[in-house]
Amino acid sequence: MIRALAIIPARLGSTRLPRKMLLEAAGAPLIVHTARNVAASGAFARVVIATDAEEIAQTVRRHGFEAVMTRADHPSGTDRIHEAWRQLAEQGEHARVIVNVQGDEPELAPEDLARLVAAFEPAGDSAAGVDFGLATLAIPLSDPAAIASQSIVKVVFDRRGMALYFSRAPIPASGHAQESAQEPRKIVHHRHIGVYAFDPAALGRFCSLPRGDYEMRESLEQLRWLEAGERLRVVLATRGPVGIDTREDFDSFAMRASRAATGEPSPRT
Repeated sequence: MIRALAIIPARLGSTRLPRKMLLEAAGAPLIVHTARNVAASGAFARVVIATDAEEIAQTVRRHGFEAVMTRADHPSGTDRIHEAWRQLAEQGEHARVIVNVQGDEPELAPEDLARLVAAFEPAGDSAAGVDFGLATLAIPLSDPAAIASQSIVKVVFDRRGMALYFSRAPIPASGHAQESAQEPRKIVHHRHIGVYAFDPAALGRFCSLPRGDYEMRESLEQLRWLEAGERLRVVLATRGPVGIDTREDFDSFAMRASRAATGEPSPRT
């Protein structure tokens, strides 16, 4: 198996939902739910929380997870996991893949995390390895309101699954299609799921690159990688998670977690 590490960035400050990483649901804080879900994939040699808050570090350790303390001034979660990875590497850790899972994503499908790691396996009997350093997840999107929403990131990719562009706009556009009557084609949109798997060298390069023009325009850091001419593999997920940004999001998750803890069926929303 590929040796993979999951590093979960978790800061205490949150503008929309203060201290959300430590909010309790079904007897455990949100960050622990996320760590447990990641561990359930079976794809990782270690699951590590990278944080700037001693309160978070102590909490996850009480629940049996590792924590690495990082600086408080990182501009993004990717920079935070890069610092954590450097610390682990200095202690002798090695890995083929490092996966950045957001701390407020407790409902990612564990099997999709495993699929993301497996994307770094050489195809067939090839010894040449893969030709990309970064991979992410996406899932088909059909709801017109979601396609139009700027809060939902869309992605288009080529026939090999390499990303062409990410946008908050509805891509591909559908108003100018020229289709023959004999071969009508249905436009398929894909929602980006913000989980990233890096080759360690690619993680270092990503964090050393200057911010790109499209990255700043769209406020999407993954565009930095494409603007630099690098390849980014898109892996299709089996299930779209519900991220937690607001109190309403958290309350809905807490209800699902409580039902799951008691064995009560809970339809996903």
